[in-house]
Amino acid sequence: MIEVRLFATFREGREKIVYFKPEEVKTAGDIIHALNIPEEEVAICLINGFHSKLDAEVKDADVLAVFPPVGGG
Repeated sequence: MIEVRLFATFREGREKIVYFKPEEVKTAGDIIHALNIPEEEVAICLINGFHSKLDAEVKDADVLAVFPPVGGG
């Protein structure tokens, strides 16, 4: 299973953690699309703790963390 961790506003109307079967998706972008998150809203994409792009491949046991732009001060 691929574990997807959603942060900040991406959690609105979704679970904090979502799982995908490896045969269902090939890339981080496939997961983003499956979750109905517009690509332009993704500020940070991490696969196993490393910065990645949405075209990066995902495989079984990977952990994908997705963050929107976050402000504060």
